[in-house]
Amino acid sequence: MSETDVAPENSQSALAPAEMRQARRIAAAPAPVVFEAIRMSGEHELSRPLASLWWSGVAAGFGISLAVLCKGFFEAVLPTADWTPAVSNLGYAVGFLVVILGRMQLFTENTITPILPLFFSPTRENFAKTGRLWLVVFVANMLGCLLAAWFIAREGALPARQMEGVLDICRHYAQAEPLQHLVWGAPAGFMIAALVWMLPSAEGAAKILAILIMTYMIGLGGLSHVVAGATELFVLVWRGEISFAHALLGGIAPALVGNILGGTFLFAALAYGQVKEEV
Repeated sequence: MSETDVAPENSQSALAPAEMRQARRIAAAPAPVVFEAIRMSGEHELSRPLASLWWSGVAAGFGISLAVLCKGFFEAVLPTADWTPAVSNLGYAVGFLVVILGRMQLFTENTITPILPLFFSPTRENFAKTGRLWLVVFVANMLGCLLAAWFIAREGALPARQMEGVLDICRHYAQAEPLQHLVWGAPAGFMIAALVWMLPSAEGAAKILAILIMTYMIGLGGLSHVVAGATELFVLVWRGEISFAHALLGGIAPALVGNILGGTFLFAALAYGQVKEEV
């Protein structure tokens, strides 16, 4: 249902007033309402203390490691077959469910949430606040991933079979070339931004289902997510299979650029464009 399908307050209808009120409650929120909900959330995030952003970002780095762990656990027990990724990527969605429902600071969500206030009011102060938010959250995410990867990579941290499943996931991710991470990062960034746009209209089980479907598709598509991918790369760094420079320049940096291109320059710009004249 589009916003044009929602009956205005003074529209003619055969429904009783109580039925009209119920219809308005279940009608899809118009795009400007969704925009305003996300913009207000962005304003709140931009005004939060640095310490709050930092520790929430570190927690998100830890939480997103569950995407790698749970996908690896599936890989460890499933046979090698064409359909295996269709099941194992259910595990990939677990980390995103924990982070997003837990309201932790995930960098790729911030490619749209604080950007809408910036589009709405592109002042020097808002540019500075957005830059501060991006820097703090991204570095905090990376630290959380680095520490989580250190624990995962330790000898005996996981049962041998599950450890091998996790390493298979990490090695597969690390095989991609930098340009591939950049290109594959754009649709991942777009999908996370689209998820953020959808969540204000979703409640209860619908919210869980939205997160599950969108992040499952990122994993199933083999797309590059800078934060989840960082955990995979850092595991291999701690085990001595790749260098830190390779992880940073060969995977993290290009995926970061791709996620920003997809989330900010594609989805956020288009989302603002559709409501610009109304807000």
